[in-house]
Amino acid sequence: MAYNRKKTSRRIASEASRTLRSKSASPLQKSLAGSALAQSRTGKQTGRRMETKASRVVGNRSNYAQKTRRLAGSVLSQSNRER
Repeated sequence: MAYNRKKTSRRIASEASRTLRSKSASPLQKSLAGSALAQSRTGKQTGRRMETKASRVVGNRSNYAQKTRRLAGSVLSQSNRER
């Protein structure tokens, strides 16, 4: 299995933290933020379900806020390379 060693940047991790604490963030944003934050200082990779969710966000740019797309891009870049 090809392992992806990328980690969430400090900027994205900070944005993810703010998103998780926000009362106005959507459940999708919080889900992506949680995944991005979990990968900020660990060797964890994006799971299959989260990868699919992030892929849908990146593939359908017009329906999602810029913050959502940034988080999805970060999560997607840390996915398993074989999938």
